Amino acid sequence: MSAPLSPGSTIGILGGGQLGRMMAMAATQLGYRCIGYAPPGDNVAAQSCADFFENGWGESAALAAFASQCDLVTWEFENVPLAVVDAMPADRLAPSRRALEIAQDRLNEKRFVEELGGKCAPYSRIDSDEDFARAIERVGTPGILKTARDGYDGKGQWRVGSAHEAEGVRFPGRQCIYEGLVAFETEFSVILVRSANGTVKFWDSSANVHEGGMLVHSVLPAGQVVEAQVEEARSIAQKTAEALGYVGVLTLEFFATSNGPVFNEMAPRVHNSGHWTIEGAATSQFENHIRAICGLPLGGTATRFASIDMRNIVGDDALTAHSILAEGGEPHLHLYGKREAREGRKMGHVTRVGAAVA
Repeated sequence: MSAPLSPGSTIGILGGGQLGRMMAMAATQLGYRCIGYAPPGDNVAAQSCADFFENGWGESAALAAFASQCDLVTWEFENVPLAVVDAMPADRLAPSRRALEIAQDRLNEKRFVEELGGKCAPYSRIDSDEDFARAIERVGTPGILKTARDGYDGKGQWRVGSAHEAEGVRFPGRQCIYEGLVAFETEFSVILVRSANGTVKFWDSSANVHEGGMLVHSVLPAGQVVEAQVEEARSIAQKTAEALGYVGVLTLEFFATSNGPVFNEMAPRVHNSGHWTIEGAATSQFENHIRAICGLPLGGTATRFASIDMRNIVGDDALTAHSILAEGGEPHLHLYGKREAREGRKMGHVTRVGAAVA
């Protein structure tokens, strides 16, 4: 994009979840109009959009109508079918299709990062029960069997504690990857934003806690172990962004190990571990994503507080979430407006901040 997108222009968002909701809120603040597209469901992004298409991914007429209204198209989750992206005008798409293509396949993702010098856990491609048996011998246990595509928040994953346990696990009928477990001290994420002219800015990395494959807690400062490894991890993240010609917010997750940062997975979008940036950074990940894809100058990413604690609100916890407001410490509560509080479903988050940085 040679010139910044004019105020009043329409940004299309593929996907209907909370990331799209918060992205649209940031875009509206900057004077843009947002419309969304996702299959029918509890599409909370519609709350922040001027219009919303609830149509299936395969409905070509609806996709064409959506695309015709968009001056720019982005996405809020990485499992948007590539055929849908291909139905959008390529010169109005940000980030690039290539980023989505790589991130949708765990094997391609790991190979891509390895070629750039990143370290991954030992892994093996699985296409059959026989492949799985060979992988157990080669990679060892414990490990995790994951579907190569469509996994999210721990879905499509099976933990294997021993060779004996592996005997009871069957190939699910679609391509998988088996990964050996990594001995790590903590998990952390590197979140960057890259503009079309190649400017890259990083937010401080949070230490992350996962339960059942889902992020539940992010905290800053991340601690000495992460601080000692973050520059190496940032180097890999920046190489990834540059190799993809990436524009927007990109997230790479790492394990902090005794041998340095080990790459886990990539998200070509704004990320749950960056929700703290709404209150805690000079410019949030959501606003900077919009700035980047619209050709606007990037905002600062400095952390504004000496300590930050972000926790997800999951399932039935949302029913009593307003009680958080009675706590001390100025909690910042975000509820996403989802209708059904299912077990394991992210319903909101709360960010608590410490003293402001002098």
